[in-house]
Amino acid sequence: MDISTAQRKGVKEGFIGQKMIVLPPGIKKRLLLNALTGGFYLTAIGYYPKAVNHDIYRKTGSGQYILLYCVEGEGHIELNDQSHHLKPNTYFIVPKNITHRYYSDPQNPWTIYWAHFTGATADSLYQRYLESQPEQVKDIPLNESAIEVFEQLYNILENSFNDESLEIVNMNFQYFINSLVYYPYVKKMIYDKDSVSKAILYMKQHINKHFSLEQLANLQGLSISQFSRHFKQRTGSTPIQYFNFLKIQHSCQHLYFTEKSVKEICVELGFDDQFYFTRLFTSLMGTSPTQYRKTHKK
Repeated sequence: MDISTAQRKGVKEGFIGQKMIVLPPGIKKRLLLNALTGGFYLTAIGYYPKAVNHDIYRKTGSGQYILLYCVEGEGHIELNDQSHHLKPNTYFIVPKNITHRYYSDPQNPWTIYWAHFTGATADSLYQRYLESQPEQVKDIPLNESAIEVFEQLYNILENSFNDESLEIVNMNFQYFINSLVYYPYVKKMIYDKDSVSKAILYMKQHINKHFSLEQLANLQGLSISQFSRHFKQRTGSTPIQYFNFLKIQHSCQHLYFTEKSVKEICVELGFDDQFYFTRLFTSLMGTSPTQYRKTHKK
């Protein structure tokens, strides 16, 4: 069953409140050729509330990725001889060109936001989506602001297919997908209370102090090698490099928002050697503290 057949079936069987837009071939070509959208763009978008008898089967798959985001009820996805269960606050991205079937649960029909999308950036985002649990249903907290973005996109497409509207829609849709795909990473950085998160919080709370690598590791109850490895895996930096970067970021705020001298800023951030601070600042920011202030104060 293709999209148009599903739409006709939905109208007959009463998907009350359903919404659906499929972009014409000419519009999709414009999106592909547009430098702002060519790497990632929608080809169809919709909303099916309480979708009784919603059942899609594609023997040869789809030429685009398919997002299925469930906010109510239940549904099922069959892919690669595996069955996946979609429930409220979960989503699934069906890969391109693979036989699949997805359908609403007969007893508790799902309410879903869905979209077809493609492009080279979409390929990369799909790979990121696969990294934690390949081809699995992902949990996501109800995000009303993200849903509002989704509905705004639909409303824009209902009213205009000019270049500006298409650019806004597709850039914001990528934001919507990012909010789903990158949620585990954001959650880990902000909410998880593991050793790295606790170490970063401790650094921020003691930005004017000096710490050795051994001290930071001891605070987390880890060996230096364990702590360093975990920290580098999470942030891409060593603990000391990261702490210095935080200090330099704070110094940028002092340079911009206050009239404190470079020497005063050094003391406030725990640098004993002003020349070392200047060298570190210049290596990270590409300019000296004095020049940074002159440039940005303008």
